[in-house]
Amino acid sequence: MTNETQHFHGEYKVIGGKLVVADVTTDGQTITEVKISGDFFLEPEEAYFDLAPALVGASVTADNAALRGRLDEALAGYGSELAMHGFSTADIATVVRRALGSAANFTDFDWQVIRGEVLPTQLNVALDQVLLEEVAAGRRQPTLRFWEWEDTATVIGAFQSYVNELRPEGVEKYDVQVVRRISGGGAMFMEGGNCITYSMFVPPALVAGLDYEESYVFLDQWVLAALKTLGVEAFYKPINDISSTGGKIGGAAQKRNRDGTLLHHATMSYDIDADKMVEVLRIGEAKISDKGVASAKKRVDPLRSQTGEARKDIIDVMADTFATRYGATYGTYTEEELKRAQELVDEKFGTEKWTHRVP
Repeated sequence: MTNETQHFHGEYKVIGGKLVVADVTTDGQTITEVKISGDFFLEPEEAYFDLAPALVGASVTADNAALRGRLDEALAGYGSELAMHGFSTADIATVVRRALGSAANFTDFDWQVIRGEVLPTQLNVALDQVLLEEVAAGRRQPTLRFWEWEDTATVIGAFQSYVNELRPEGVEKYDVQVVRRISGGGAMFMEGGNCITYSMFVPPALVAGLDYEESYVFLDQWVLAALKTLGVEAFYKPINDISSTGGKIGGAAQKRNRDGTLLHHATMSYDIDADKMVEVLRIGEAKISDKGVASAKKRVDPLRSQTGEARKDIIDVMADTFATRYGATYGTYTEEELKRAQELVDEKFGTEKWTHRVP
């Protein structure tokens, strides 16, 4: 590291809270000066003047826990008098880390939204790898895309066991296309129109300074806002579940490229045939309860029942919410991207070797 003076600026909107801003100066090795500001509330007022000194001297590589520890120690003397409204010491640590990591905001990028054409599930899964590589290479701008499909499929996580997750008799009975994706997480039972799935392809700077769990909540704030517009009070249930006052709605998964470019995608239940799902997937009682299925003899329909809206209308609201908040424009896939995705289906996603990589 150098010993040159460097200045950094970071902003972090606390989920459900206030804006916290950090202006940080370092000598390349340690923090030498800090200014914390924002629209938060803090009592007693004197506590504010202990925030910055607590961080001076910390290593520029200090993680969230180390920075939070310094802040907690500095504020411990206020005891029960201390009241932090709209933010916490963890949020201050996060914004400092984002500043030092030269983090960006959504509006710093030219986003594209793709309202996808109907494609086979194998091709949709392959496109996630293609677009991740394209964004990482700088050939495509950051992108949000919505999947459309008509086949009956189950998309399993990168590390799930084929035999542990699927019932072969159900797969055969319903002619289910089983596809393994590149991200971790659980299985997705997907028939045309039964759920809403989207993928985001995110530059590393957007999630700089955020840990794994924080990145999920941060990247899906637009989704929660869209659902609120539709009358659904949605929130994140750690680590990666999207839930609401009416029960679980869906879940998210991620895959990071070597350079830090991120694939973040989520599937939310619209109107799933639970009988068919449990014939295809090996879902235990605990998992069924987690998916909001009190009994197998019903449908899993949180988005349909909680909004009363058609699936297309929900996606319209979601896409428009994202475009309005972040200044995104609408686009489509290139011929080269679709061609490369088909090649990956032939070479990888459509092969027994990849599908059964974890037997």
